[in-house]
Amino acid sequence: MNGLADRLREYYEGNSEEAQRFRYGLMAFDVVTILFIVATSFTPRSVYIEIADAAIGVLILADFTARFTIDRNRIRNFVHPANLADMVAIVSFLAPVVGEGLGFLRILRTVRLLRTYRTLELLRQDFRFFRAHEEVIIAAVNLCVFIFVMTGLVYETQRYTNKDIGNYADALYFTVTALTTTGFGDITLPGTGGRLLSVIVMIFGVTLFLRLAQVLFRPNKVTHECKVCGLMRHDPDAVHCKHCGATIHIATEGLG
Repeated sequence: MNGLADRLREYYEGNSEEAQRFRYGLMAFDVVTILFIVATSFTPRSVYIEIADAAIGVLILADFTARFTIDRNRIRNFVHPANLADMVAIVSFLAPVVGEGLGFLRILRTVRLLRTYRTLELLRQDFRFFRAHEEVIIAAVNLCVFIFVMTGLVYETQRYTNKDIGNYADALYFTVTALTTTGFGDITLPGTGGRLLSVIVMIFGVTLFLRLAQVLFRPNKVTHECKVCGLMRHDPDAVHCKHCGATIHIATEGLG
């Protein structure tokens, strides 16, 4: 058992090329999962989609089990948001197996996208572009995750009662118009619940959109911790920390 745990730990936490390829494979799996969710929202449910749901759920369960096996603080980390997101994703993918009554949980499998946040350190290490534009990328991902989750929520809560929400594209259209406060009015969510959902989209969506605009238009910085004072944001060509004056060593390939 210890041998298996050590091998899993090498894959999930190691620095070898094989371990890095494995973690990029997990990221690719997350992206494919999201594309599957969007694609199947335009098609009627079938036995093949149910089988694919179950297969993806089993793979996520295997990944979760492996991470739990190598976790050195299992009890404390069991309720970590990332682990809770995994558990919700597992249940929502396997829900069709136990009955359509749990079908609403399918919208929650979008939180699987949050798993990509675990690869931040790997992306910083491997991609100069990511290091230089990390804040912009993270802000854009946060906004996209919010749009995706709210679109799924609008779609699942409205498609049976709202004639204007016929597919995922209709729900996405409403979410984006509400988020940008454009409000064409051709699609609305009736009832108190629909109005409250619209308010949530507008308030939180505008906040995330403004955050993205803020990092886009302010001077570009890179993330690198100063070993003396802990300042994290520096100019791309900085040699000394602006806060304490200590010499810093920012990994760079040179600036043209």
